Amino acid sequence: MIKQHYDDGKKHIHVLSYGGGTQSTALLLMALKGEINGVIPDYIIFSDTGWEPQHVYNWVNKVNEHIKATFGREIIFTDNGNIRDDIVQGAETGDRFASIPFFTRDSKGEIGIARRQCTNEYKILPVNRKIRSLLGYKPRQRIKEVVHLWKGISTDEIQRVKPSRESWQVAEHPLVDVAFIDRSRCITYVEREGLGTPAKSSCIGCPFHDYNAWRDMKMKDPESWNDAVEIDRLIRKLPRFKNNAFLHKSGKPLEEVNFNEDQLDIDHFLNECEGMCGV
Repeated sequence: MIKQHYDDGKKHIHVLSYGGGTQSTALLLMALKGEINGVIPDYIIFSDTGWEPQHVYNWVNKVNEHIKATFGREIIFTDNGNIRDDIVQGAETGDRFASIPFFTRDSKGEIGIARRQCTNEYKILPVNRKIRSLLGYKPRQRIKEVVHLWKGISTDEIQRVKPSRESWQVAEHPLVDVAFIDRSRCITYVEREGLGTPAKSSCIGCPFHDYNAWRDMKMKDPESWNDAVEIDRLIRKLPRFKNNAFLHKSGKPLEEVNFNEDQLDIDHFLNECEGMCGV
């Protein structure tokens, strides 16, 4: 629970894990304005996978400049390498890399999904490592403080609310437990702060992109689209997948998937009206 004072005799540290997207931006601004039970995070940490679209990096820099000018605070950046570079090296040399959830197709044509290791290795581990460093701990040293890690999960994503696996850490979900707002209200909140519509943060080649995300990328961000197509071709060289790894859930090469980009259906307009498309 996020409180200004605790009666357990322990030191409590509050860390906001900033993802660079819609919900975490709303949470960041609320937090620095004291709207999360009056508690201001001690640290704000962004873990960079190295494979976000350029508009996300532009957004993160914009937000960082805003909070420096308005609140005298800034984002702390960390990383655990570059996920794209690691995939390329793995395909070319066979070296191990943190698997992303590629879609696979077996001899019967059935679609499966590879193990997901990327979130842990490029997001969770770097943030935990940075927290240890900021608190002055070496690897494997026991952390004495109670660290409250704030995550930008909104009420429409409540299935993502989970406890921390770290004994020294408490997972906090202020948008659910304190603000009780959904994604659309997060967008409105950020827009009212004068920053514009927040970006939707995810890796360029994330297999969890939905139909609209892929189509928007193809239509509006050709640089990212071409990059995703290149990596989609490359992953079929990975020995363990035997030419059957794909970024798209159809189990087809990305460039062969029909996104009906030459026409706009009614769902596309509805999604745009709800502020859900490309943010």
